[in-house]
Amino acid sequence: MKIEDGILDGKAVAAEIRAEVADRVAELTAAGHRRPGLAAVLIGDDPASKVYVGTKTRACEEVGIDGRAVILPSDTPAAEVREVIDRLNADDAVDGILIQLPLPEGLPERELLQRVDPAKDVDGFHPLNVGRLWLGESGFVPATPRGILELLRRYEVPLKGSRAVVVGRSTIVGKPVAALLLAEHATVTVCHSRTRDLAAVCAEADVLVAAVGKAALIGPDHVKPGAIVVDVGTNRITERAEVERLFPGDAGRLETLERRGGTLVGDVDFTRVRGRAAGVTPVPGGVGPLTVALLLANTLEAARRRQGLDAS
Repeated sequence: MKIEDGILDGKAVAAEIRAEVADRVAELTAAGHRRPGLAAVLIGDDPASKVYVGTKTRACEEVGIDGRAVILPSDTPAAEVREVIDRLNADDAVDGILIQLPLPEGLPERELLQRVDPAKDVDGFHPLNVGRLWLGESGFVPATPRGILELLRRYEVPLKGSRAVVVGRSTIVGKPVAALLLAEHATVTVCHSRTRDLAAVCAEADVLVAAVGKAALIGPDHVKPGAIVVDVGTNRITERAEVERLFPGDAGRLETLERRGGTLVGDVDFTRVRGRAAGVTPVPGGVGPLTVALLLANTLEAARRRQGLDAS
């Protein structure tokens, strides 16, 4: 793909991937194999989590995957959640299991994530899959980092020998994307809240990945001219003055603010960085759609492996 107007179009790449997954699922079932199945466990009534689970299950059905949501009350005891996970682990029709985060207060997040069968851990959060990633072995990679690498690959962004900087060291995005970039022979620096002179470190990057959850933290001073910038942040701003500052003259953003009471922005000051970078992902429409697309791809791979087929 070719970068147009300085934008890395994650939505377009995600559509390509979803179409490819749909074709491969159709081929799988046409050959007489069972169609893939994904179970999303949602505990509680967090509005955002409900939306995310609904998006994922609908996306499954669109590509021929059996998507189901297992919804539990927020006061469900840990013992009962364990039983649910154990049942899904034992269900041959379920190839992928995801535990929607965040969990209600009091539930042992790490323990419950580790209870998922590593062969069904399509989120890539189990320690076994984390270890496989760092060892360069076959396993499941978290969907967002995998989506970022797929975006860079399809836009033919050179990684071998390049300088990559990842801002954020979360186990969900920062650390795994650093591991994937290292595997592509990039020289990787991981920054965080205690990094001295963050702008100077970021400005050395050929590829800059921002994943800290702070609106418009990355400005033009952080970006090397001609760099590729991937914005993983999703932040909601509700002040009109802030929207006007970040998106001057953008009537669409102001209309969204008035209609919804807020608008989504990334960790990158998109308006000011876009003219300096060779390409930058927008928010929304950048990394978000890729996360869902690669979750579908992971589920398909899990189904193929569990049916004794080549995952690729």
